[in-house]
Amino acid sequence: MATEAKLLKLDDSSEITPLEDFLQWCNKVGLVLSSKVYVSKEGTVAEYGMLAKDNIELGEVLFTIPRSALLHQGTTKVSALLEKEKSTLESSSGWVPLLLALLYEYTSSQSHWRPYLSLWTDFKTLDHPMFWSKEERDKLLRGTGIPKAVDTDLANIRKEYTDVALPFINKHPDLWNPSTHTLELYTQLVAFVMAYSFQEPQAEEDEEDEDDDDDEDEEKAPNPPMMVPMADMLNHVSQHNANLEFTPDCLKMVCVRHIRKGEEVFNTYGEMANWQLLHMYGFSEPYPSNSNDTADIPITDLYEASKQGIQSDLDRQLIEEQWEMVHELIQEKEAFVFGKHGCLTDTELHTALKVLCLSKQEFSEFIENEGWEEVDEDDEAISFSLSNDGLPELKAAWKSLIHKTILLTLKSYGDDEDRDRALIEDQAALSKLSSRQQKALQVRFGQKSILYKLLELIGS
Repeated sequence: MATEAKLLKLDDSSEITPLEDFLQWCNKVGLVLSSKVYVSKEGTVAEYGMLAKDNIELGEVLFTIPRSALLHQGTTKVSALLEKEKSTLESSSGWVPLLLALLYEYTSSQSHWRPYLSLWTDFKTLDHPMFWSKEERDKLLRGTGIPKAVDTDLANIRKEYTDVALPFINKHPDLWNPSTHTLELYTQLVAFVMAYSFQEPQAEEDEEDEDDDDDEDEEKAPNPPMMVPMADMLNHVSQHNANLEFTPDCLKMVCVRHIRKGEEVFNTYGEMANWQLLHMYGFSEPYPSNSNDTADIPITDLYEASKQGIQSDLDRQLIEEQWEMVHELIQEKEAFVFGKHGCLTDTELHTALKVLCLSKQEFSEFIENEGWEEVDEDDEAISFSLSNDGLPELKAAWKSLIHKTILLTLKSYGDDEDRDRALIEDQAALSKLSSRQQKALQVRFGQKSILYKLLELIGS
């Protein structure tokens, strides 16, 4: 069994599975796996996963990974070259060095990481929407925001490969080959990094040791992603029972909730909505289990709703001036985000509603005074006002504007609400859908459910 793979002693003539090979490799590199867990493809929610062989208590360590077993640009065989020429590998994603390392290691028969990387014979099985046809994305994921995000991803990946990675590949033909290390493989490895990589949290530095001069307000660049063997075997749910901890010497997967014998061990990828899970990881949680699900209301829908019913040129001019002010105040915000308990971008939405619902005289006074005359509400009051509990008590004009905006957003999904609901409620019909159809439905219906709930709260 896979649970005992690290203890197997096979004859040289025996063939072992990729999983057994990987587990033996883990043993060689010093990865310590608890006797209470095992890795399997059976009994898990998707592909490989980890299951409990015995009851596991809070705080128990499930496995420990030495930092030398992590795969990133600093541990690969080509690390010295990548470090030497890192200035030529800069990009908006910051992923090029890792991707070049993966291109090399994945196609090298002598790679130290081969038992790990051999678990993935075809990265398309991850089934990110970037591997769907454009027609399929636009049809199944209409209104969710994913098609636009994928189009942007693919354009950025192509540009990054063509402008940064490929010139480097051509410069070092002894290590890379453009015929082997193609844009297609590069794109697949991007999906691999999206789905399986981890980022170490930023270390908190002592503020007294920092310079408080010109770069005081500069944001630190996030730590680059890295591949973490074994940790990436664990599947995700929002109600997870394990968490990855980083220490100077190693990484540890720690139980954060009692796990019963036979249960799957779940990590968390963060507070991810279903559209984010599908976009970045290629899966979604079944409705309604994702407690972190969200729905976006595009800021452009608020703009279109604010113009409804306007007849005079003066009123039209007022809305345009107010909208220009909204853009100045909330800057580059593209959408207002609602979770299952209310608005998650409450400050921005509160500001937009407040400006757009001012009368002409009130807006003139606002401009003249360069802001609000009265003392603004505190953050807690704003947050409550746009929560599910506070929405019914909003001013009538605000509720009306939100109502119009939500109706516009719902139109973007098409006219399949009744069909989607019927499928969600009929397990037999749901099971007949393809995997992609099921995942897309979970995303669509989860988002629309949040929007319809908002309509109920604010009334017509």
